[in-house]
Amino acid sequence: MQLSSRSLRLSDIDADLIDHIRAASRLMVRELGFMQATVAATDYPPSAVHTLLEIGAREAMTAVELSAFLGLEKSSVSRMIRKLIDAGELKEAASAGDGRVKRLLLTAKGRRTREAIEAYGQRQVTNALQQLAPAQRQKVAEGLALYAEALEAHRLADAQTPDRTLARRS
Repeated sequence: MQLSSRSLRLSDIDADLIDHIRAASRLMVRELGFMQATVAATDYPPSAVHTLLEIGAREAMTAVELSAFLGLEKSSVSRMIRKLIDAGELKEAASAGDGRVKRLLLTAKGRRTREAIEAYGQRQVTNALQQLAPAQRQKVAEGLALYAEALEAHRLADAQTPDRTLARRS
């Protein structure tokens, strides 16, 4: 019998495996610098660094798209965008289709910052992978991709599930 991912419980999966993955995830967060106030050799917090990377990768995003993509509250994203605009990293431009919609774009300074972040990340990953044999490197790439996709799938499934807490209160 095959269980759906939504019906799995802690008892269905080896508790030691879960503990091992959680510990490795915490270590990775620390080693990538996400516990610091700023990351990637910038003066920006992780959410701002991620914003610069994602807008740069897509060339433009709206605040609503960015909020959904990052999984952050719209008010938090609005404050962060304002700080990045004030710092000269981002600019707003009216959408060609709807002038009321503001697209966020990197400025020249933002493109330079993004390039520096990308270079930092490339060095960090390269240095880590040099510690591994080629076959291990491939396992890391595949495992991280699978794990990240599973985390995303769970988050998206939860976002589509009605809040049962409200239903119980009624």
